[in-house]
Amino acid sequence: MSAARLLATRALRVHRREWAAVFAAVALVSLLLGALAVTAGSLGLGHARVERYAAADVVVAGDQRVRHTSRPWGGEPTTATAPLTERVGVPAKAAELLRGVAGVREVVPDDGFPVRDGGDSRDSQHSRDSRDSRPVRAEGAPVVRDAQGPRPVRAEAAPAVREYSGRSWDAARLGGYGLTAGRAPGAAGEVVAGGGSGARVGQELAGYRVVGLADGPSTALYFGAAEARRLAGHPGRHDALGVLAAPGVPVDTLHARVREALDAGGLRELRAFTGDGRGGVEDLRALPARNGLLQLLAAVAGTVLLVAALVLTSLVAQALHQRAGERELLYAVGASPRQVRAAAGREVSRVAGAAAVLGALGAVPAALALRAALEARGLLPGTLELPLPSWLFGAVLVTAALTLGLARGVVACALARRGRASGGGVRRGFGIALLAVGAGASGTATLQSGEAAGAAAGAATVTLVAGCALLGPWIAAAAMRVAGPPLKRFGGVPGRLAAAGATAHSRRLGAALVPAVLVTAFATVQLAAGATAERAAEHQARAAMTADFGVAGPGAGASSGAGSGAEGVTGRAGITAAEVRGLPGVTAATDVLRSSVVLARTEAGEPRLDRLPVLGVDAAGLPGALDPGTVAGDLAGLARPGTVAVGADRADSLEVGPGSTVELWFDDGARRRLTVVAVYERSLALGEFLLPAPELAAHMGDPRPARVLVAGPGGAAVPGALAGPEPERVVADGAAAGSLVSAVVVAAVGALTVLCVLSTLALVGAGRRDELRLLQRVGAARRGLRAMLRLEALFLAVTGLLLGTVVAALPLAAFAWALTGGLPYLPPWQAGLIAGTVLVTTYAGTVWLGGLGTAEGGKGA
Repeated sequence: MSAARLLATRALRVHRREWAAVFAAVALVSLLLGALAVTAGSLGLGHARVERYAAADVVVAGDQRVRHTSRPWGGEPTTATAPLTERVGVPAKAAELLRGVAGVREVVPDDGFPVRDGGDSRDSQHSRDSRDSRPVRAEGAPVVRDAQGPRPVRAEAAPAVREYSGRSWDAARLGGYGLTAGRAPGAAGEVVAGGGSGARVGQELAGYRVVGLADGPSTALYFGAAEARRLAGHPGRHDALGVLAAPGVPVDTLHARVREALDAGGLRELRAFTGDGRGGVEDLRALPARNGLLQLLAAVAGTVLLVAALVLTSLVAQALHQRAGERELLYAVGASPRQVRAAAGREVSRVAGAAAVLGALGAVPAALALRAALEARGLLPGTLELPLPSWLFGAVLVTAALTLGLARGVVACALARRGRASGGGVRRGFGIALLAVGAGASGTATLQSGEAAGAAAGAATVTLVAGCALLGPWIAAAAMRVAGPPLKRFGGVPGRLAAAGATAHSRRLGAALVPAVLVTAFATVQLAAGATAERAAEHQARAAMTADFGVAGPGAGASSGAGSGAEGVTGRAGITAAEVRGLPGVTAATDVLRSSVVLARTEAGEPRLDRLPVLGVDAAGLPGALDPGTVAGDLAGLARPGTVAVGADRADSLEVGPGSTVELWFDDGARRRLTVVAVYERSLALGEFLLPAPELAAHMGDPRPARVLVAGPGGAAVPGALAGPEPERVVADGAAAGSLVSAVVVAAVGALTVLCVLSTLALVGAGRRDELRLLQRVGAARRGLRAMLRLEALFLAVTGLLLGTVVAALPLAAFAWALTGGLPYLPPWQAGLIAGTVLVTTYAGTVWLGGLGTAEGGKGA
């Protein structure tokens, strides 16, 4: 091993420039993987902050998950789960059951409901007369359109509305909150306000008189027990039960007794939480948001790992190939293949080891920057606590070791067969096979929809690029056979030199071509897939919107999961379609409720649960207000309970039509089999399912409409109405997070592939210093050599862009056809950005880092 150590040390001194390119790529890969690992680890340890239940020893709540079990092909039964973000209630009898458990001091029911202070509700103390005339942007646009043309809105505006969280005064004890002034509420018209609310004792708030102030959240309003039960609107059940332990009873013991009592009482579906688990009962959206981000980060890490494997394979293999002559000389003087492999392994270990450690050091601030970006975009719920224990930073060492192992594995594969440097037949066979697999995956995308089509397109892209990497020398030779004659004819001496060099060194040219193809194909697929879906959804949304006016409904911006039931709102602001329809000049009006449902399905025998955004609408008010584009059946059937309309693509995948039934879970866990009354085509904008508004409202914590769409000139008289409303669009859970993470993927992998272009071209340039030096010695002018390098850079950029576009076009066309039935779309500025990036990086890598600067010899003529 001493000989291997000596060879590795000497080689590192001589080939510092070649290994510098590998060093930079390994450092960036280690940084990216380490940052993702730390962020994912922190998310995995995250939990919702415990506030309202901080003083409760055990919290009993409903099961906020649905489950679907199926048997995969040839395997054991598997169960998939999906979270619910509406409150699953606890039967009232559970409270009586737990009060008899030994060690229980008290069981306190907790029910929440939204309370709004503002608007023209009779419950509110604000008067319509107190409104001022100021510009309104209820739907995000600053003008109205009427017979006089566009003009700024100067209309009667709704006053500022503040939303509170209503609870019973008894439940304040679960958070350890107490009075700081006044007294507890007694009569139905009395409340205690949170200390930071700015309220005063004796003040009227949301139609109630403030009789006391308490510490705790500033948005809390506490009612008497009877009034709270009435406003919660779900008699016979509670949102949660707080269990207080008798003195001297350990929490673990109490939890075990509570669990045993629930099981014995036939309430196995209920869950009992202690410690940090109590926070998930307070904020139902925190843990689903965490889990969604974890899945996205896992997908990103997988993509980075695949691209890193391609990048490092290309770089390390090229670095070793350029030194094939040295290895043959070592073999000639008696070095064994084992010694040569050991020496190369030591070289890579030293270079990649140092680079991986450097990347690991940068991974920690990169992870903190990613976390800050997620928080700044509002993608991390404010109640979600993400711990960063010191041991978690050890994850960067694991990813550094993984990166080092990847580099070592490339060396082992590259030197596995001595004397068969090209491995031509095998390499060509594998390359053709990968192209065939990639084409097959693209075909599969045409049979999928939504996320499945996107995943198939992404897999096809990576597979096709890998095939192009293996076939790089043959692709480069073929491209030069096409570009060679024009170069020789119009490029003069530099053109002939460029063509001759490319023809003689097709493997070198292929290695330089692969990263240009990779950055073009990957960036095109990532950007065009999102742009295609967004553009199609926007077109559908504009076509579906036929209303003349839009009004923010009383449920606009309301949080979900606070309570449920028709009486679960007080101090209501806004207006509903029922109140608008009676106005003169109003021809149609529909409420729009926004929620989600869970659909169970199987994929290759594996259970899947899809969370899908849905709209609740009024069947009678749809004509003239919202046009989903009915292709079968009649949307008027939504006037009946137990019905649903289904998007055309989803109907095809489920093989359903009018008269069929579809089984869905509502977001409160209720499972219903609904009758399909219509099939519509604009599902990208309006979601996969349309439900009767009353049907959906019964399963929502806040059943008020988020928006009211109004048709007819009479809509102008509705306070806060805006003409030419923004198109109605559903937004899937996690869509904003997916958009940000997709941008992170494009930026991270784009940076990696751009670095790969520069590193590969610098590596190639370092390997051709002798060639350039010889050309100068035989009389080639420096200016002519620089012109030759510019032509080579142009050839690489154009060939890389064309081949990368072809590679991206196949999966993109399949994805676009499956999603929209049309062609893919890429905004021109994004296409220009990709082309400009490839041109600049290939020019910089070929001309500035191409080895001419270190070549000695003549003056430019």
